[in-house]
Amino acid sequence: MKKLYLLTTILLAILGLSSCGQSDENVIEVIATQIPHAEILNQAKPILEEQGYTLKIITTSDYYFPNPAVYAKDADANFFQHVPFLDAYNLDHPNQQLVIGAYVHIEPIGLYANSYSSLSDIEDGATILLSNSISDHGRALNLIAAAGLITLKEGIDITASDFDIQASILTNPKQLVFKTDVAPDFLISAYNNREADLYIINSNYVLEGGLNPLTDSIFIETTDNNPYVNVLAIRASDSNEPKIQALIEVLESQAIKDFILTQYNGSVIPA
Repeated sequence: MKKLYLLTTILLAILGLSSCGQSDENVIEVIATQIPHAEILNQAKPILEEQGYTLKIITTSDYYFPNPAVYAKDADANFFQHVPFLDAYNLDHPNQQLVIGAYVHIEPIGLYANSYSSLSDIEDGATILLSNSISDHGRALNLIAAAGLITLKEGIDITASDFDIQASILTNPKQLVFKTDVAPDFLISAYNNREADLYIINSNYVLEGGLNPLTDSIFIETTDNNPYVNVLAIRASDSNEPKIQALIEVLESQAIKDFILTQYNGSVIPA
């Protein structure tokens, strides 16, 4: 079922891309996940229209085709990923790299539980479900360490694209068990189906699932000095294009920052 869902998502996105030509220098095509990325882009639409640009948004829940699609010029940019995810992509695709166009917002990850209402309730041997995206593993362990549940070895780079969970843990007094076999967009389904004791979920999926990261998590990530900023990714060759510069300016504007603060009430933070 998961494979069928993913295939359907990709096909729909490809159809969306094929319906959007790049012949018009005043049309900006951006691939984005729905919440909050597409919502933020929709807020940017009328601002760009005033400048003579039409913003077309291609929504997807898939994390793996947007970067190759932008590099292949099937879209002008994408808006779905944080910096370490883009770094990992660039490392794995040295001949198809993208660059950061704009730093837009941070989506704090949180620790969620079906049965525990506080950190003190967590039992020995509890299972924690993480996403299968390695670029999120260091971030997840850093959250658990901040919660006082484990300690990490000195000098660990939590943003490393080859982060090793077991090699990074110094102490694990509760003998927590880590599982990493679920795609990021299926973590909410796993939470609803009670597939583990604890879950580390990004706020965008929490919001899509109808939950509130600030009230439904039992511990949430700080946004101070947070390296996991969500960014607009573009081709380096397009960085000076007028329409790309216009999009960057709008996404980094005070108007968009104010929208994020008002719309998400702290669940999403402007960069």
